[in-house]
Amino acid sequence: MTVPVLSCLVLPDQAPTEFLARVRDAEAAGVRTVWTYDHLSWRDLADGPWFGTVPMLAAAAGATSTVRLGTQVATPNFRHPVPFAKEAMTLDHVTAGRLEVGVGAGAEDADARVLGQAAMSRGERASRFEEWVTLLATLLEQDRTDFHGSFYRAEDARMIPGCVQRPRVPLTVAAAGPRSMRLAALLGSAWVTYGPYRRSLAPREWLAAIAEQNVALDKAIAEVAPGKRIRRIAQVALDEARPFQDVDTYRQFARDVAAAGFDELTVHWPRPDGRGVPAAALDMVVATHRGS
Repeated sequence: MTVPVLSCLVLPDQAPTEFLARVRDAEAAGVRTVWTYDHLSWRDLADGPWFGTVPMLAAAAGATSTVRLGTQVATPNFRHPVPFAKEAMTLDHVTAGRLEVGVGAGAEDADARVLGQAAMSRGERASRFEEWVTLLATLLEQDRTDFHGSFYRAEDARMIPGCVQRPRVPLTVAAAGPRSMRLAALLGSAWVTYGPYRRSLAPREWLAAIAEQNVALDKAIAEVAPGKRIRRIAQVALDEARPFQDVDTYRQFARDVAAAGFDELTVHWPRPDGRGVPAAALDMVVATHRGS
């Protein structure tokens, strides 16, 4: 049985030289995409170093030549679609067409409060996300955009010369609920899930949950974009170590992810704090996916 393509996450909480070293190591290992978190701070790492995602990706572009690079995920919590579209267009040129833009609605965490915004319900955040990503996609496809929405406005927003990748950089949409699934079907080149929202499950339960989500995406595609093919990405949580216990356990896990309907498996590259893929298991993980 086949296994998914391997991608990885390298967090921007390390000095740029260390971040770039890990990105280069991941490229040498043959991963498809190096993703990085797009936050201003993040949970239990909030009191330590945390660097800006866009500059770090620009630096990674100059330090690599083949691996794709992307956000996982950018959100409307602190990003306005007009300046972010300009940054994404620019990164697409800096990477020579290797950029992936992962997007999501944004959680009710520090990034949602840092600009002093009023708290939003989950439904309000979903509505904001629909408008945000729709405008972002429109901006990236057009030289000039005017837009008047409930959350955002754009007046003669220019995106010249446009993206290297046409019609625009590919969007990877993080989605779990029906509304975001339909949005992924409409605008996404890929869909990413880490399973049920903020729930820690045993590997068997997690696999069943993402398989169920995959079926829900099929239904959304049939409803709003019949026949469309979307790359499907399963992301392993930062603190999930159980699949990496030994080679047989991991190989079966990777096969099960493929059997659940996923094309790509994203893991956290080994970290100095020991989280993510255990350093001792990295060669095993890479070898499992080699040639996939």
